Amino acid sequence: MDHQGVIVVTGAGSGIGRATAQTFLQAGWNVALAGRRVEPLEESALGAENAIVHACDVGDAASVAGLFSAVVAKWGRVDVLFNNAGVSAPAAAIDEIDVDRWLDVCRTNITGSFLCARAAFAVMRVQAPMGGRIINNGSISAHVPRPGSAPYTMSKHAVTGLTRTLGLDGRAYNIACGQIDIGNALTDMARSFPQGAKQADGSVKAEATMDVMHVARAVLQMAQLPLDVNVPFMTLMARDMPYIGRG
Repeated sequence: MDHQGVIVVTGAGSGIGRATAQTFLQAGWNVALAGRRVEPLEESALGAENAIVHACDVGDAASVAGLFSAVVAKWGRVDVLFNNAGVSAPAAAIDEIDVDRWLDVCRTNITGSFLCARAAFAVMRVQAPMGGRIINNGSISAHVPRPGSAPYTMSKHAVTGLTRTLGLDGRAYNIACGQIDIGNALTDMARSFPQGAKQADGSVKAEATMDVMHVARAVLQMAQLPLDVNVPFMTLMARDMPYIGRG
């Protein structure tokens, strides 16, 4: 099989990361699956010969450097980073949110996105041929919040700032940067939505969800574009979720 390229997927042990990694493997890409624990990464990789698994804490600079060094040692380059690893916090008013929980969200969603993008950028700007693509996992929360979601919502607005900046700074190095903002993909994070989610008016209502494979295929579509073409922002959501209009 002629491999399409090399992609690093963070948070590849479950949910969107797992579905995306498997989709790229099936499409013939070389895939580095990164996450905190090796066992779920190995489950995601399904023993594929074009996969490597690497335990990585995206919030730790040395751990991220080790990940990208391993990928370059194995395959010689990085064509795509799917900056996917992320965590959330339980819904609460801001004065009820534990400061350590806030810092944990920031460490993964903001610092982790920064460190992985930084490492990928450093490889992409010097490899031959030069360039690559960074795809950040944003969220509907990068546009509108859910009730009681200050840490997560703030972190995803920060990801949007990273996307916009890298989309500009990457031009000189043939590096494209885009973001996919996802609404109600049926992962563990959204597992309760069909039973009910808290709405802006305080009520609890069932919400529509979508299969996570739609996200994986959309990321693949973004990755397959030539580097002089970019999707800066894609919103992909369950059609009937309360986002467009008043829900």
